[in-house]
Amino acid sequence: MFMGEYHHSIDDKNRLIIPSKFRNDLGDEFVITRGIENCLFVYPKDNWEHIVNKLETLPFTKRDARTFTRFFLSGATVAEFDKQGRINITSPLISYADIKKECVIIGTGDRLEIWSKESWDDFFNSAKDNMSDIAENLFNESVNL
Repeated sequence: MFMGEYHHSIDDKNRLIIPSKFRNDLGDEFVITRGIENCLFVYPKDNWEHIVNKLETLPFTKRDARTFTRFFLSGATVAEFDKQGRINITSPLISYADIKKECVIIGTGDRLEIWSKESWDDFFNSAKDNMSDIAENLFNESVNL
């Protein structure tokens, strides 16, 4: 399970160090794609295959299904670590996530998310004040967090 928040910088060659605690869980090859809310999603191969299988069950006759599948899969790329534990992120993904230099890598259970520092700060600051309401809407009374 991926969890935690780490701050790193991307270099001039679009390489980013992934924290060592995440590397084993990602495996030798993994997939990076466009995420929702202008971040990047990073999936271990097994998790990625599970998601692709779900996408394949969506009816191609539905416009939303076609649009989401195109959006999600067209940006996907298989990646691996170099000897220093870095990954290379493609220019279209860097542009999509608006990553300039500083990045935030967060674990969200089944995947990692890579955010530009500015986008993460904006998201976090806007969401933190609503956590009580969000939790109330998501969980029933029998769940203790």
